[in-house]
Amino acid sequence: DIGTSPLYAFRETFAGHHKLTLDPAHILGVISLMFWSMILVVTIKYVAIIMRADNKGEGGSLALLALINASMGTKKWTGGIVLLGVFATALFYGDSMITPAVSVLSAVEGLSIATPAFSGLVVPIAVVILVFLFSIQSSGTARVGALFGPIMLTYFLVIATLGVISIFRHPAVLSALNPYWAIHFFMADSLAAFLALGSVVLAVTGAEALYADMGHFGRGPIRMSWLAFVLPALMLNYMGQGALLFVEGQAALVSPFYLLAPQWFQLPLVVIATLAAIIASQAVISGAFSVTHQAIQLGFMPRLKILHTSASTVGQIYIPMINWMLMTMVILLVLFFQTSSNLTSAYGIAVTGAMLIDTFLLAVVFYSLWNWNKIGAGLLVFAFFCVDIAYFAANLTKVPDGGWFPLLIGLIAFTLLTTWAKGRKLMIERMREAAMPIMIFIESAASSATRVPGTAVFMTSAVDGVPHALLHNLKHNKVLHERVILLTVKIADSPYVEQQARCRLEDLGRGFHRLVVVYGFMQEPDVPAALKQLTGCGPAIRMMDTSFFLARQTLLPSSRPGMAIWREKLFAWMLRNAESAMEFFRLPTNRVVELGSQVEI
Repeated sequence: DIGTSPLYAFRETFAGHHKLTLDPAHILGVISLMFWSMILVVTIKYVAIIMRADNKGEGGSLALLALINASMGTKKWTGGIVLLGVFATALFYGDSMITPAVSVLSAVEGLSIATPAFSGLVVPIAVVILVFLFSIQSSGTARVGALFGPIMLTYFLVIATLGVISIFRHPAVLSALNPYWAIHFFMADSLAAFLALGSVVLAVTGAEALYADMGHFGRGPIRMSWLAFVLPALMLNYMGQGALLFVEGQAALVSPFYLLAPQWFQLPLVVIATLAAIIASQAVISGAFSVTHQAIQLGFMPRLKILHTSASTVGQIYIPMINWMLMTMVILLVLFFQTSSNLTSAYGIAVTGAMLIDTFLLAVVFYSLWNWNKIGAGLLVFAFFCVDIAYFAANLTKVPDGGWFPLLIGLIAFTLLTTWAKGRKLMIERMREAAMPIMIFIESAASSATRVPGTAVFMTSAVDGVPHALLHNLKHNKVLHERVILLTVKIADSPYVEQQARCRLEDLGRGFHRLVVVYGFMQEPDVPAALKQLTGCGPAIRMMDTSFFLARQTLLPSSRPGMAIWREKLFAWMLRNAESAMEFFRLPTNRVVELGSQVEI
């Protein structure tokens, strides 16, 4: 994502919606702003500091939120922190729709530079590439991923080389690394410099994804590749584009990225840049799958169908509903905005919003988790806030030109996430109100009901009381199995839970047992596998002698305090469309009995 920014970021500062005068002071000022933004935002804030706040190796807003929650408990302001983390996640969905659209479209636009006859085919070709990209997601990225490294290596070497060649034509551009030019830009033309931040920030889009992808690659490799390779390559290319504008002037502003290359190399450069854009898109699509998986496990989204595309790598997953929803929105964006220049108006506001929220969360980490020196941490947080607020405010000026789109998507996603979390909490509370104490039930039912051979597993979200499915089964079938297990699956605030700490078993007497199985939020629940490892409750559990009982709730919206009626109806719709617990918990399909009940919320 950061790597494909040279395709459009530098051009947009001079040819975008807030055009700058093409003169030496502005060229050097913009390059200086880009360089110091990458140092402050990417290198210091994300690579050096935020990456230290990992949740057992996992990063991202939700992983950080889970880490804070586990440490903070139930303090008064924890609810506000949760909402901030959820909103950052919601904004990510807007970003994940715009990134593939702007990256692929800006790369394919190089065709109109290399061969003007192809100008009318840019949008159709971009759409075909995007359809192909989303269509191959179901087969997994393991094989394609083997090519990603060499392609990106080639891409960065090429753009760095083109930048160096251009710098030789005008070496004075190297002085842009001096922060004087960024400061001078603001002192000489404050309003223009502020508005330019809305385009300059395009050079750092993807910084938040570095943190989110930390679980896939590790902190060390990301830091090394950024500092030793990617940052130098990007800056050489940006300075090369600046040198080109010094020499060629307005004529080069059509596409300074592609015009860095000689005529004979422009078509190969389009191919290399398009492959890089596909990889940038692939990264953000995979990120959307990963974030959705975390949101489901942490209770912010209903169960969705999740397919594993790799037998060896846990993180390689495919979520059909998210994939096709993203593809539809991305193609609509391309057809609606038509050019990458128009799309960049919508780009940035989601990223800067997420970055601003990350700074809030980082402040909590500084003071509550790491116990840093208050003065030093305060100065650092203040500096980050100043930068993030400036970028966010500059991007707010783009709202009428397309910035409304990621905000709208973020608002819709935030409403869905919070409605599900709140509705689920209310539903569990209502069911708990009507629940009978388990010990009273056992004493009365165990002696009066007929016991039949085998094991019955009753899935329940509560760790106390009698499951509704158990009451209904006894009411209708009037029998109890010899061994009854009340099973609750819980998701921990950590990404992984070790095998030996997974199961907690309690013997309730009379053949009744309560079992709590705990998974990390990056792990997939597998109830049969957990039961096979279970000891301490009689003979080994055999699937052919085991029946699983599930309760399927039908919600009845009511005027009881809790949520607005429209949100109750929305929650009911989400519940109806959630994936069956049978598939989500990997229960054997021929051993499951579902019993319905009605719940008012």
